[in-house]
Amino acid sequence: MTTSVQASEQRTALEFFVSIRPPPSQSIDTTVEVTALPTYVTRREQLRRELLSTVDSLDRRRADLVPEGFIEDYVALHWLEWSGGALRLTAIGRSISEQIRVRLK
Repeated sequence: MTTSVQASEQRTALEFFVSIRPPPSQSIDTTVEVTALPTYVTRREQLRRELLSTVDSLDRRRADLVPEGFIEDYVALHWLEWSGGALRLTAIGRSISEQIRVRLK
């Protein structure tokens, strides 16, 4: 059972729809332009994408070429570890590197 308020709201909504509907003689352009949304990359994916170049830079003793904050993140993820003042890949880091290399082939 609808109350008079609900019935009134329903009539108002119907009246609004009817008032905005174009006359049958007019056509409405319903084409919509779709634009690509930017893709957002997670930090982990960004680190994964840069891992091989980071390891290469570290092997050449060019840590200055590694983007800021990456080394700390690699260490936090246990992909790199400090060993005698130098960074090296952990078992996890080696595994991820191999996965990346396989995908590149």
